[in-house]
Amino acid sequence: MRVARPQPATLFGRGNVETLRAIIADNAIGLVIVDAVLSPVQQRNLERRWQAKVIDRTGLILEIFGARARTHEGRLQVELAALSYQRSRLVRSWTHLERQRGGFGFMGGPGESQLEIDRRLIGERIARLKRELDGVKRTRALHREARRRVPYPVVALVGYTNAGKSTLFNRLTRSAVGAGDMLFATLDPTMRRVGLPSGKQAILSDTVGFISDLPTHLVAAFRATLEEVTEADIVVHVRDAHHPDSEMQRDDVLAVLGDLGLGAPREENSEEGSVEEGLIEVLNKIDLFGLAERASLINQTERNTLSVALSAATGEGCDGLLRLIERRLEDGARAVRLDVPLSDGQTLAWIYAHGEVLGRRDDGEAAHLSVRLSEADLGRLRHRQRVH
Repeated sequence: MRVARPQPATLFGRGNVETLRAIIADNAIGLVIVDAVLSPVQQRNLERRWQAKVIDRTGLILEIFGARARTHEGRLQVELAALSYQRSRLVRSWTHLERQRGGFGFMGGPGESQLEIDRRLIGERIARLKRELDGVKRTRALHREARRRVPYPVVALVGYTNAGKSTLFNRLTRSAVGAGDMLFATLDPTMRRVGLPSGKQAILSDTVGFISDLPTHLVAAFRATLEEVTEADIVVHVRDAHHPDSEMQRDDVLAVLGDLGLGAPREENSEEGSVEEGLIEVLNKIDLFGLAERASLINQTERNTLSVALSAATGEGCDGLLRLIERRLEDGARAVRLDVPLSDGQTLAWIYAHGEVLGRRDDGEAAHLSVRLSEADLGRLRHRQRVH
């Protein structure tokens, strides 16, 4: 049911409220979910009129988040988002007590006291959660710093919820992280090593799924998780190509990535329009198409150097994605000269494993190398060796 003119008191017009009330009563419905953001007043009025529990879009997302969170960090993020949402619902929730009797002197009435107590308790808990999540953020920063010293680039999977990111993650890394045909199956970022066609290694990161009109405080609560995306060397946008609203979902994801500061779209000569700079676009679930549609989709992505069509469920096209990831990592490579002490065998082995050695001359103390390395690997190498 679409609402042309939202009503301040109930969102829906009087006629629609009565029509829905009859349906709810006739079917003994105890829970009503409204696909919109309800104000506290609207939620309370609808519950009174329909005699049923009413939750809005944000409340539903929080319920799903709460059921999916598994790690300590995930639960902290969900609780912070839920408390921020709940605090906004406290307004007038105790006003029936205020009419019973007044307060004493500087003290408010019992309703006001209860409201202030609830606000204070929630505020204190929010402050504690934010401090804990700040600790998580610092820990993640340390982990990212450590990964910069490790010879592996980071590839982050992003996409709309239920696009198949975790299934693709499992396929590429031969892992068994939780994946299912459900919203927000992944809330906690997971990282595994993945082998590239040349034998080099990368770190693949599975992240929380996006959704349209995600409330601001939910995005803020999961900022620590989403920061893994901003720190990645390559971002892979996984799309459910079979979904009827695939294009809309794509735009929603790009909007969130833009909010994270990952840059503006740039134009590509393809039927897909524009793609995020440096972003690899994966059109997933091609196994659900007929042969003709699948062939057309594959042909379309072959004309776009930043796209690949595949099926994470069957594995079709996944090798092409790994080749594309490796090619993107190599595209930013440049030749540099390095002087590495011969005694530093670990750094020499790292260079040979992750760069293309164009030339080498040894003297009694050091190896003088001409090496082709990606910008990401150059950044990691600076922790080991001065780059000339």
